[in-house]
Amino acid sequence: MRFGVVQHDIVWEDREANYARLAPQVARAAAAGAEFVLLSETFSTGFSMTPGIGEPEDGPSASFLRAQAAEHGVWVAGSCPEIAPGGDLPFNSLVLAGPDGQVHRYRKLHPFTHGGEAERFRAGEAPVTVDVGGLRVTPFICYDLRFADVFWAAAEQTDVFLVTANWPAPRRHHWTTLLRARAIENQAYVVACNRVGTGGDGLEHAGDSQVVSPMGDLLATAAGGETLVLADVDAAEVAATRARFAFLADRRG
Repeated sequence: MRFGVVQHDIVWEDREANYARLAPQVARAAAAGAEFVLLSETFSTGFSMTPGIGEPEDGPSASFLRAQAAEHGVWVAGSCPEIAPGGDLPFNSLVLAGPDGQVHRYRKLHPFTHGGEAERFRAGEAPVTVDVGGLRVTPFICYDLRFADVFWAAAEQTDVFLVTANWPAPRRHHWTTLLRARAIENQAYVVACNRVGTGGDGLEHAGDSQVVSPMGDLLATAAGGETLVLADVDAAEVAATRARFAFLADRRG
């Protein structure tokens, strides 16, 4: 399966502007053969802590993803602030929309306390693994990347880890190092999207979106401005790597 990672800037708290800017980029990824298109964390609002930034589940951002998936016949995913029925604070919810209309959600397990997210967003409860065309895909969001245990727990049922983020440029080497570490230690692909540009909170983002192989090799990467990162992944390569180096079976605890 070919993954297309859309490394993009975000217009702060302006959903319609972001939909208008991202639709051509999704189309470009699909035209390049991508069967799964990954957008950034909070792709439609930026990483905003503004009270009231949440939207209902299946609100405008999820609807945008579903419409893009249906139009181009591909999977499209990105995170957005969603309030579950009966809730008050939103989850940071990664929505995966399929070409046949199916929708899956992963809710960020680790709100970013250092940035105030834990005060404005609810924490999710568990990882989610989705079968996408025979690939077992497990998504995570930004700060989750620092917690190896949740990746370990999902590893045996995962071929591809998705990581979508608003990771600040001053800690970019943490981002790139941890992405490769998660691939190597779990013998799985990591497909990662980070935004570029300066957010409304003043933080700068360097991108560094990438696709990492189960052996930790960089299959595709990009820094700097808006661009498209493309790479092919194969569940058979995960199985072959794990058979050749049977490390997962030696884990204790």
